Amino acid sequence: MTSTDKLIQMSIAVVLFFAVMGTILLLTTKLRSRSGERVQAAAFIAPSLLLIAVGLLYPAARTVYQSFFGSAYEPIVGGDGENFVGLDNYRQIFTSNDLLQVLQNTAVWVVLTPLLATGIGLVYAVLIDRSRFEKSAKALIFLPMAISLVGASIIWKFVYDYKASEQAQLGVLNGLLKAAGFDTYRFLLTEPWNTLFLIVIIVWVQAGFAMTILSAAIKAIPDDIVEAARLDGVNGLKLFRYITVPSIRPSLIVVLTTISITTLKVFDIVRTATGGQFGTSVLAYEFYVQSFRSFNFGLGAALATLIFVLVTPIVVYNIRQMRRLEAR
Repeated sequence: MTSTDKLIQMSIAVVLFFAVMGTILLLTTKLRSRSGERVQAAAFIAPSLLLIAVGLLYPAARTVYQSFFGSAYEPIVGGDGENFVGLDNYRQIFTSNDLLQVLQNTAVWVVLTPLLATGIGLVYAVLIDRSRFEKSAKALIFLPMAISLVGASIIWKFVYDYKASEQAQLGVLNGLLKAAGFDTYRFLLTEPWNTLFLIVIIVWVQAGFAMTILSAAIKAIPDDIVEAARLDGVNGLKLFRYITVPSIRPSLIVVLTTISITTLKVFDIVRTATGGQFGTSVLAYEFYVQSFRSFNFGLGAALATLIFVLVTPIVVYNIRQMRRLEAR
C-alpha cells in the first residue's frame, strides 16, 4: 500500500466521520423536547458503546469461554464439543507445582512493589519538599519513568551481570563485590532472591510516578493546617503521621491501586531479564508462554481470566474510595 493509498483512506475516514456527525446533528436539531435530547445523547454515546462492546466486552467474554476448553480449542459450530474440559484449566492452575510457584511469585510482586514504590516516593517527596534543589531532585527520580520497562530491564541486566570471580566484571554490583574482596553473585539465577532483584527494577521505575503524584498532593495541603499543627507542638514524624498522611490519603489510594494493577500485568521485566526461567515467571508471562509458545490456549485463557478477576477488586475498591471522598 502506497502513501497515496493511505492518504486516500484517511481522507475517506475523516469525511465519513464528519458525515455521520453531521447527520446526527441534523436529525436531532429538530427535536427540542426532552425526548429529543435523549435521542441526541444516545446517538453520540452509541458509537462509543459499540466500540467498547466490540473491543473489550466481546474479547473478554470470548476469553472466559475459551478457558473452559483444552489446548486445541476451536469455535464449536455444530461440533461434538469433545474439547470441552470444564474447570480443568483452573484446577491445573491451583494444583500444578510450576503454576503454584507462578502464583507465589505474583503474590510477592503485588505485595512488595506497591508498598516499596509508594513508600520510597512518599518519603522522597516529603524530604525534598520546598528544598532548594527540589526540581533537580524530582527530575532525578522521575527519569526512569521516561524509559520503557524493556529498556529498564536491559539496563539492570548489565547491573546484575555475572561472571566468575577471577574474570573481569561487566556487572556493576559484581564489580563492587569483587573490589570489596567478596565472591561474585548470580543475582538473576539464584532462587528465590532473583524475584526480589527483578522487583527492584519496577520499583526503580514506579517510585518516580509515586513521588510526582504524592508531591503534588503534599503541596495541596493548606498552609494554615500545617502552621496550626506546628503551633500545637506537632513536628517531625508526628506531623507526617497525623497531618501529611491523612491529608493525602486519596492520592495514596490512587498510587497504590495503580501500581498494584500495573504489577499484576507485569510482563516486560520478566521476559527481558530472565525469560521466566530460574523460578521467576509470573501470571502475565505464563499466560504468554501457554498461549503463544505451548499453544495451550485454554490454559492461557484461564490465566488471563484469573488476572482479570484479581484486578477487578482493586478497581472496585478504588472507585468506592473516590466516591466516598467526593461525597464528603
